Amino acid sequence: MAKLDTSKMKSPSSFNTTWEQLMDDAGFMKMFLSEVLEDYITKQRWYGGKSSKLKYIELTEYFRIQQKEEVYYGLILEVNFVEAFYQHYFLPIAFVTDEDFAKDERILKVSINKVDGYIIDAINLEAFRKLVFERILNAQPIDTTRVQYHKGERLKETVYKSSRFMGMEQSNTSVVINDTCVIKFFRRIYSTKNPDYEMSRFLSDKKGFQNTPAYLGSINIKDSENVITTIALMQEMVPNDGDAWEYMLKKLDKVFKTLSDKHINVRQLPDVDMFARLKIRDVPPEIIDWGGLSLFQNLRQLGIRTAEMHIALGSEFEETAFTPERFNGDYEVWLKNRLLYQFQNRLNTVENNIHKLEGLTLDLAKQFLEQKNDIRKRFLDFDWTKLKGERLRVHGDYHLGQILVKNGDFYILDFEGEPESTIRDRKVKQPPLKDVAGLFRSFHYAIYATIFNNGDTYPQSDEDLFYAGELLYRYFIGVFLESYTEKIQNANINIGYSQERIYVLKYSMLEKAVYELGYEMNARPLWAVIPLEGISSIMKLD
Repeated sequence: MAKLDTSKMKSPSSFNTTWEQLMDDAGFMKMFLSEVLEDYITKQRWYGGKSSKLKYIELTEYFRIQQKEEVYYGLILEVNFVEAFYQHYFLPIAFVTDEDFAKDERILKVSINKVDGYIIDAINLEAFRKLVFERILNAQPIDTTRVQYHKGERLKETVYKSSRFMGMEQSNTSVVINDTCVIKFFRRIYSTKNPDYEMSRFLSDKKGFQNTPAYLGSINIKDSENVITTIALMQEMVPNDGDAWEYMLKKLDKVFKTLSDKHINVRQLPDVDMFARLKIRDVPPEIIDWGGLSLFQNLRQLGIRTAEMHIALGSEFEETAFTPERFNGDYEVWLKNRLLYQFQNRLNTVENNIHKLEGLTLDLAKQFLEQKNDIRKRFLDFDWTKLKGERLRVHGDYHLGQILVKNGDFYILDFEGEPESTIRDRKVKQPPLKDVAGLFRSFHYAIYATIFNNGDTYPQSDEDLFYAGELLYRYFIGVFLESYTEKIQNANINIGYSQERIYVLKYSMLEKAVYELGYEMNARPLWAVIPLEGISSIMKLD
């Protein structure tokens, strides 16, 4: 977490009440919300309002997280912004008296009932992490209390041994328990079940999908109107060799080095049509020799695991949140409204920041602006009556960074959905090929990131490297599509006929590239060349 300026904490605020009654002290709450939390929260990595101007913070509600005499508070904070919107955050707090504890993580120096100490984020306290784990471990099968702890069927641990922070997460805070379980504390929260919790529990407990971390438990809060809010999810810790993004970057660096090692003339390599399905035996030997057989075997396996995820998500006929649905007019209206709003936002962003661009990125940005009417028309041309496939609950933010690699196999995680989407939109059933399109865009990113990061070490010209990358990309798509499509059709999941599949993939890839453009223009404009190149190449497809 970010360090707080402790110079403001020299003299403690004093309150003549107990810790158990502190939240009912009006003077404390006024000071805590207006003078302390605003400064603390805006410095945290998980705070998602950094690009907006904070107006004020309200305490929506609080609840006790306790075990016997040990009491902590969970705060639901409503952060209101000048731009007339708000976000909700979860912050558990603890009171500690040890002068040496959590020096960099203190929220407030305070005296409670003449006892000096500090209020801190409770997740920094091992005793709190132990309590949370034990409450999940000992949860009743049916919990009707306000703070609902749930124990998953596959939790094997019987006692707390140790805990540690998982690493540099941005939007949530994850803690590893006993080196076998991971508790993810959701920081930004919503007045509904978190999609990650819903999807994890459904895939793991109801469908027995093995290639995602097993659901082991959760904590949900039920308010006075019986609205459920997820604040924590516990899953299996999957031993792994890293995520598929880093794995792919290493593989691709070797692939591009092979061009010179084997004196390959990229302009003489055999081409392939975009979206042509390819069994590995159908990939030309020159391409296998260049890319390496193991890379194409990895892509085939990833296609199978992705299909198995969608098969699990598409084979439910009781739980309405997961039953497949046909395309309809309501979906078409929702889709177009959402995409046209997003597209206009991207147009404005590019127009306002085009002065930051240069070279190829600038050329592609100008082309993007010139093509704006054609791109808008592509989005408006969506016609649900021509589609025969089904919509399912999908991953929603599927890319190489959401996949773990373990001994050549793949494990899919993080089902929260696109961070920019509303929580309602994340739960809308989509064509499963939208996930596939997201992964294809991730392949494209990995290829270009490899060229950008290592291009100086390759002797080829940028033009030849880009040409080789686009060629390799088509083979990646072909091998993945073959194993994915075969697997999913054998399970009778309806993803439409061949022309429909290609149409949905192109549509979804364009949608994803436009989505990516916003992030890159705001965070790292030089990388905007990747989604701009993606948009350009997709628009050239018939």
